[in-house]
Amino acid sequence: MAKNRFKSELREWVESILIAFIIAIVLQTFVVQAFKIPSGSMIPTFNIGDRIFVNKFLYCARVPFVNFRLPILDVRQPARGDIIVFQSPEDPKKDFVKRLIAYGGERVEIKDGKILINGKAVAEPSISSQFYYNAGDYGKDGESVTVPKDCYFALGDNSANSRDSRYWGFVPKTNLIGKAVFIYWPINRMKPVK
Repeated sequence: MAKNRFKSELREWVESILIAFIIAIVLQTFVVQAFKIPSGSMIPTFNIGDRIFVNKFLYCARVPFVNFRLPILDVRQPARGDIIVFQSPEDPKKDFVKRLIAYGGERVEIKDGKILINGKAVAEPSISSQFYYNAGDYGKDGESVTVPKDCYFALGDNSANSRDSRYWGFVPKTNLIGKAVFIYWPINRMKPVK
């Protein structure tokens, strides 16, 4: 009798742990994922070591272990000024966190520290409040670049210390992972991401 009761309780525990594990995997794969900020490229928005939650469902749903998206599940396109997380165009094993500056088809130029899109200064406060330096092949002084279709131009908020679209070019839409939405660690920096 006691042996059967023990087996029954053990089975309940194993089932509960298995169900919790499956739910956690599904949530991390399709809904929300935690990331750690490894560099100072997004200072002052993020500090080195900040831990953030990224909403993966907001923009797209990735099929696990396969490099394609399910467009039917797209909720919305990223907005200019959103902080996006994406696979590095140079090394798909690395994930980057940068601010979305421009969309496919737009002409981008960095002039006197400001971002110009199609010749007009960007008014979005999260972008216009930063100073952007001219650097790299895609951010030369006096030159504009046109973002290819289905791609984005993304920059770090700490322009002096960021390897971003100015250097490696454009972020393919298929590399997009999600939007940074919340700093959850350290506790004294806990807040929604703007």
